[in-house]
Amino acid sequence: MDEAFNIPEPQSPLPGVSVSTDQGLLQWISSVDHKQIGIMYMLVAFLFFLIGGVLALLMRIQLAVPENHFLSPQVYNQIFTMHGTTMIFFVLMPSVLGFSVYLTPLMIGANEMAFPRLNAFGLWMTFFGGLLLYFSFVAGGAPNAGWFNYAPLNEKNFSESSGIDYYALGLFLSGVGSVATAVNLIVTILYYRIKGMRIKQLPLFVWMVLVNSFLILAAIPPLNAALSMILLDRQLNAHFFTTGGSALLWQHLFWLFGHPEVYILILPSFGIYSEVFQVYSGKRIFGYGFVAASSVAIALLAFGVWMHHMFAVGSGLVVNGFFSASSMLIGIPTGVKIFNWLATMYGGTIRFTVSMLFAIAFLIEFTIGGLTGIAFSIVPIDWQLTDTYYVVAHLHFVLIGGSFFGILSGLFYWFPKMTGRMLNEKAGKWFFWLFVIGFNGTFFIQHILGILGMPRRVYTYPDLPWYGVYNFISSVSAFIMGIAGLLLVIIVYHGLKYGKKAGNDPWNGFTLEWMAASPPALKNFDSLPVVRSRRPLWDLKHPENRDDE
Repeated sequence: MDEAFNIPEPQSPLPGVSVSTDQGLLQWISSVDHKQIGIMYMLVAFLFFLIGGVLALLMRIQLAVPENHFLSPQVYNQIFTMHGTTMIFFVLMPSVLGFSVYLTPLMIGANEMAFPRLNAFGLWMTFFGGLLLYFSFVAGGAPNAGWFNYAPLNEKNFSESSGIDYYALGLFLSGVGSVATAVNLIVTILYYRIKGMRIKQLPLFVWMVLVNSFLILAAIPPLNAALSMILLDRQLNAHFFTTGGSALLWQHLFWLFGHPEVYILILPSFGIYSEVFQVYSGKRIFGYGFVAASSVAIALLAFGVWMHHMFAVGSGLVVNGFFSASSMLIGIPTGVKIFNWLATMYGGTIRFTVSMLFAIAFLIEFTIGGLTGIAFSIVPIDWQLTDTYYVVAHLHFVLIGGSFFGILSGLFYWFPKMTGRMLNEKAGKWFFWLFVIGFNGTFFIQHILGILGMPRRVYTYPDLPWYGVYNFISSVSAFIMGIAGLLLVIIVYHGLKYGKKAGNDPWNGFTLEWMAASPPALKNFDSLPVVRSRRPLWDLKHPENRDDE
């Protein structure tokens, strides 16, 4: 290390109060340390993942055979609404924010987020938003109009329980928390990175977090505005969406948020894959500039495609044609990334760790999800397949095969840094194969069901040819995914209790977080090398081959 920057001591978050090293429950609850808050985001996501997973299995039991009466229509409507809302808003969102909050300061050489108390505020708003949503079960009934909550199904005349009020309040609170965290991340990245680290030298994960944070700032407010209008409709008899209002206005506002939300959930995972492919291929990323620029292009184009969710509402040929073209266009920057990652692996010394296996599986699963999305951009195809199980399959291939595979890849990659212990790779590979087989058995077959015409959001179905067989296979495969989820819990518990010590840099990493202790102390760093490239730790280990950029 020929030069180094000294990092100042972290300050107490509250004047006159010393920084505690006690790891008790109260210390965690009151913490403003970005690492503890990042972990708590992930614990919130894990809690709701267990709940949402149970709801999914209940649905698959109901749909396993034709004309089943395991669940009543009313209960089924509540369960499928809560499953979708939980997985999107309280599993995937806290997961990507948790990785962002935990890793961003470490990767840019900072000791803390710009606004530590705002960081804690974002976490607890998200958590209490989820609790408020689930309080609806004991307050007269859960929301029952789908995670998209279309008007007029959200009107009092259609849903007399207070579930949709709790839906609006819970999502509003979590949205406020997400916006607070996005502001915090932007300021941290722009002003708190170590001296010498230019924007074009940011790790790609941090690049994705930066773009994603701006996307959150632009996408969440339309949803929160629409949620406020729902409450006014239901509580004060306003007429934004219901009698005298416009049911389509809700769809416009919701999907103006809803399609960017897909990229809000996937961009941090793209950043995870970008780090994983580099380290486990032993090569720097191919086309750093293209990967970074294509993320900006995705963020901008995301706001010009929301109407492809509404091709069936009768907007006219001109509108449909414009949004069809824009929906095809957004596939280009995503495709650029796929080729960059493939080129990064090409010629590399690949290590097939569990993290790398999930990254490679993502290339296949997300490509399938992306191609089915391009199919939906073709208006006549969309008219035939909208509101069928083809949509369900597409959505899960994008969100599970894309975003959630990234979360799992990141978990196995950064678990040693977060805990100081290694996860069992052999057991992890059992988990990988069980999960991937269960995932494809559950959702790939639903493409066929959709083509056969099975509508989504139905609590049962007649005994038509192949419906029962394909649904039974889908349900059995869902339970294989459930078994894989239980295995993951065991793997993580075993790793925490008995995993071998990791050391600071078990993967021979490239970026600054691998210079910190495992797990990092309250003060992340005492000193750091001068940053001259996108691989500062690699430079330190190989000064003769330093690649200044």
